[in-house]
Amino acid sequence: MTEEATITTTVNLLQDNIQVSAYLAEPKESGSYPGVVVLQEIFGVNVHIREVTERIAKLGYVAIAPALFQRIAPGFETGYTPEDIETGRSYAMQTQASELLSDIQLAIDYLKNLPQVKKDSFGCIGFCFGGHVAYLAATLPDIKATASFYGAGITTRTPGGGAPTVTRTEEITGTLYTFFGAEDASIPAEQVDEIEAELEKYKIPHRVFRYDGADHGFFCDHRASYNPKAAADAWEQVKQLFGQLN
Repeated sequence: MTEEATITTTVNLLQDNIQVSAYLAEPKESGSYPGVVVLQEIFGVNVHIREVTERIAKLGYVAIAPALFQRIAPGFETGYTPEDIETGRSYAMQTQASELLSDIQLAIDYLKNLPQVKKDSFGCIGFCFGGHVAYLAATLPDIKATASFYGAGITTRTPGGGAPTVTRTEEITGTLYTFFGAEDASIPAEQVDEIEAELEKYKIPHRVFRYDGADHGFFCDHRASYNPKAAADAWEQVKQLFGQLN
């Protein structure tokens, strides 16, 4: 597959009194492209998330990564030290599912107003905290394809409280791929089984990928848990998934 030359910028998404910063990457060549929303880990829209956004744009999509902690900690991004993890988790615990969905819809609506973006062809991809949020985002009518990477807590909670996110599986209208590391202690195998059972129960088009020897964060080459083999296979699956948007 030929990679597109891309351009990147930071944009501000405005809704009522809320301003959400977002990282935008798009093919340089004029054309008509599907849109993809990239959902951050607890570390903010940091270098890894920006790189993923750019990788997706190079495949021929207009990709946008909204700052999901904008309401709590504007401009937040960090690395992967134990202190960084503690800070990121504290911010994630303050988010609300309704606000996250509103901000993702805001990003989709921004893309819809770009002349180079197809108006009915959107996907999303998320990692860690964003992997959980991606499962939520899959319930949005505009989202046709979702890649959820190692989203912890899908079967046990939802941001801000309430019934666990897995209970909203019936609302998913597109295709959902989930990716888990078999060594990920934060997502026990029985939780992955529960997610798969719910997807099957409601006949949601899906695939569940389990990678032996892979831990939490296996896709991120900035983390010690990076697993090149699992990451490479997962990326091929993502490309196949988002190919449905073309």
